[in-house]
Amino acid sequence: MKTRLVTASTIAGALTLALLSSAKAGPAATPEYKNEKCYGIAQAGKNDCQTATHSCAGTSTKAADPASWIYVPAGTCSKIVGGMMQPM
Repeated sequence: MKTRLVTASTIAGALTLALLSSAKAGPAATPEYKNEKCYGIAQAGKNDCQTATHSCAGTSTKAADPASWIYVPAGTCSKIVGGMMQPM
């Protein structure tokens, strides 16, 4: 009985780990609303795509990195302090 429980828990843990590790790979999906890329405002770990220093969405290590961007509703980037339409 105990062996079955340990085996089932191990399998469940391995499957969960596999699903979670693949969930964030690659760039973020493009939102369905009208949007624009806004550079320099993403929080650390909240960027939407790769830059020269990191490989995919959610991997930025620096807040307000001028090379990292996030999607924002069209027309709002220029209204956000620090927001830029082009990377620096």
